[in-house]
Amino acid sequence: MHITVNDAPQALAPGQTLLQLLTALAQPLTGTALAVNGAIVPRERWQHYSLQAGDDVVLFRVIAGG
Repeated sequence: MHITVNDAPQALAPGQTLLQLLTALAQPLTGTALAVNGAIVPRERWQHYSLQAGDDVVLFRVIAGG
């Protein structure tokens, strides 16, 4: 199945969750926010949120600064 992550195509196994996607991309959980098809997905749903073919995922990283 194919999705996009931050505008880059990504191939995944069917039924993969957001948490599995983050793990596969070696992204830290702390300081990360995710939106799927324009809607923010709360962190507590990542483990159970199954991605679907064609989903558009945007990964946000918190950056500290002044």
